[in-house]
Amino acid sequence: MYTSREDKLKELSPDLKPFRLKQVNTALFNMNISGWNDVSTLPKDLRAAALKTIPWMSIEQVELYQSKRQDTFKAVLKTQDHKQFESVLMANRKGQWTICVSSQIGCAMRCNFCATGTLGLKRSMHSDEIADQYRYWQQFLLSKPELPQRISNIVFMGMGEPLANYDNVKAAIHTWLGYTDLGPTKIMVSTVGILTQMQKLLTDPDWPEVRIAISLHSANQTKREEIVPTTVPEFLKKLAHWSHEYERELGNRNHYITAEYTLLSGVNDTPELARELAKYIKKTAIKKINVIPYNPVSGKSFSRSDRARIEHFKPIVLDMGVNITERKIMGEDSDAACGQLALTEQKQ
Repeated sequence: MYTSREDKLKELSPDLKPFRLKQVNTALFNMNISGWNDVSTLPKDLRAAALKTIPWMSIEQVELYQSKRQDTFKAVLKTQDHKQFESVLMANRKGQWTICVSSQIGCAMRCNFCATGTLGLKRSMHSDEIADQYRYWQQFLLSKPELPQRISNIVFMGMGEPLANYDNVKAAIHTWLGYTDLGPTKIMVSTVGILTQMQKLLTDPDWPEVRIAISLHSANQTKREEIVPTTVPEFLKKLAHWSHEYERELGNRNHYITAEYTLLSGVNDTPELARELAKYIKKTAIKKINVIPYNPVSGKSFSRSDRARIEHFKPIVLDMGVNITERKIMGEDSDAACGQLALTEQKQ
């Protein structure tokens, strides 16, 4: 079980003041500081004690993969209790970088097309382990001065279901908002749709004003249950109701709900399902659909919709008055693309 840096520091210094914790967090995200010895704002004895007992980074690299175009990097990272997970760095349209972070080791949602779901859930990650994925990639970019240096966006689309690890995800986001230059609309939490937690965030005064994406995959209840076996009864009806509540409580021009829709050949990419999708979205407060061509996963029987089917699907939705875009495929050649993050049992 992971013990947080904050708890370890309090063990070393039981009367630790809040301003000391701020000094520690400021130092952690200062790339000119590489360890406890360099945190000159802390008392010398606390620095010495921390150096002996508290790792400067809660995660460490096991392996690193890169795409041929050098626009996507996937890291296999290890926690202090030797659990492995994956995190991805992707180039974005701004000429900067987006991190695809993991929030759990494995996943319990069992989406039928997703590699991560085959692992089952090992454990949820602590907020330090989530937040340190930003620090890891920051250090990586510093070691590659030929690459753009700025991380401008974070998406919770790595391993795990973020809202199943609600408190740690929230804490990690607040750490980034407090100690990096990221604003809340530059962070997106993608959920398969845990309605109890989605309802919770509507009334949580401490929930950060980040963007939300719903992994929808079908606007047909029966079809969605086939794709996402953990779908609850009447999910689509309840999601539509929740979306309007979200719009009233939290929505604005820059802060809106997106639906993610992975296109599976012959499963959810038919013209009939495209029309059903558009009709459903118009009943919700969801502002945009982002379709994702399926990324092949070993052992899965699904295949990617061919270009003709995709180009037939999108105009049907668009012509019915619904905003639809397509996500660019990145990292496929290094198994870093959406839905491909998984580890073998031997690595666990």
